[in-house]
Amino acid sequence: MDWYVYQRGSSPIRKVSRKGQRFRLKRNLFILLVICAVAGLLWCASVLGRINSGVTTNPMQKADAGIILGMAMWGDEPSPGLKERLDYGLGLYREGKFTRFIVSGGLDKADYKYTEAEGMKNYLVGKGVPEKAILLENKSTSTYENLQFSQRVMQSEGLKTAIIITHTFHGQRAFEIAKELNYSRPELGLTDSKVMSMFKYKTREILAYTKWKMQQLFL
Repeated sequence: MDWYVYQRGSSPIRKVSRKGQRFRLKRNLFILLVICAVAGLLWCASVLGRINSGVTTNPMQKADAGIILGMAMWGDEPSPGLKERLDYGLGLYREGKFTRFIVSGGLDKADYKYTEAEGMKNYLVGKGVPEKAILLENKSTSTYENLQFSQRVMQSEGLKTAIIITHTFHGQRAFEIAKELNYSRPELGLTDSKVMSMFKYKTREILAYTKWKMQQLFL
């Protein structure tokens, strides 16, 4: 049932029905939703562009340490994706780009035997890297903590510069975090993945990058 409001002013009295008010409310809500959706799509496209812009530092200068950012363990073994980071870092180490590893990552699951850092160390030792060349950071649970806690390891060991080793899709966020933490001359060593779904991981990275930009507002 319609009800009416009589508005007086310079124009003649007119009727405003409840049905008309509901229509305008729904129209305005629809317009708002469309604007939000378009803004969200534009933001996602912008972030995807930033994600895809990550590149290895070139020319890469020699650094004191190579920081390998953690990924999931599969039981006692690094996951295939984490092995890609390790193998890439191992190549840089053998090229003489750095002399000390910092492997960074905490415990994935309570019943796992090794933290990500310990699993990475075991893998590198199995490839012939001396244990004394590997420093562990095994408390972190995020990229921000990876770099924050690894920086503390560097400071305790008198290390000044680092190459941050991760996958290409992850490089931009890692670099921004390193800059925020005032790393001295941070460099990137990035590898593409042949074993991970880029649709899945880039979608996750868009969300993670958005979270990082929100976090950055409060730092």
